[in-house]
Amino acid sequence: MLLAAKILTALVLLIHVYIVVLETVLFKTRGRKVFGIKADQIDAYAPLMANQGCYNGFLVAALGLGFLYPVPAVAQALTVFGLTCVAVAGVFGSFTVMVRILYIQTVPAALALIALYLAQ
Repeated sequence: MLLAAKILTALVLLIHVYIVVLETVLFKTRGRKVFGIKADQIDAYAPLMANQGCYNGFLVAALGLGFLYPVPAVAQALTVFGLTCVAVAGVFGSFTVMVRILYIQTVPAALALIALYLAQ
């Protein structure tokens, strides 16, 4: 089960790397389409999305440190923290932005948390 938890956590990490790139580097092209932003609203939304991308970058950092930190208890705490933040942010996003965020963010994070719990 630990392998499944690591694979699911890596998936969540990679999803959020993609989200960071969409919200920052690719927002005015691909990101605009993914998030359904109208062309005339790009300039107004760009700073907000870049800020949101920064926060998603912190989630990536927490999950990445969970893989790399040499003390297992600290690594697991970082992983649980990162996954929990992703799950909560996904629930909030599903209510405030679009329902599919629940499936893109919350479901994989929740499955990883369940797999981590079962691995103990």
